[in-house]
Amino acid sequence: MTLDDLDAIIQSRKSADPDSSWTAKLLAKGPEKCAEKFGEEAIEAIIAATKGDTENLTAEAADVLYHLLVLLAARDVKLADVMETLAARTGQSGLAEKAAR
Repeated sequence: MTLDDLDAIIQSRKSADPDSSWTAKLLAKGPEKCAEKFGEEAIEAIIAATKGDTENLTAEAADVLYHLLVLLAARDVKLADVMETLAARTGQSGLAEKAAR
């Protein structure tokens, strides 16, 4: 599965019945709840990384990616736009890009 595949599934759940889908239920709670869940998963990934628990980090990273895509969907931010921004940044060094912000 690619991020595009996952994004398509999440987008399709935006109009689903919240009683039939965890994604629809999360989206129905609004962007703030989606952001909260993303933050929780990010913290869990940080903890796993700090402990050197690569198996758990792998699982938590998947959760982080999922919840980031849900958060983007909740705010109507297109994954393609995020990917375009990343692509634009690959033409310069990370240090130069950060200094330009």
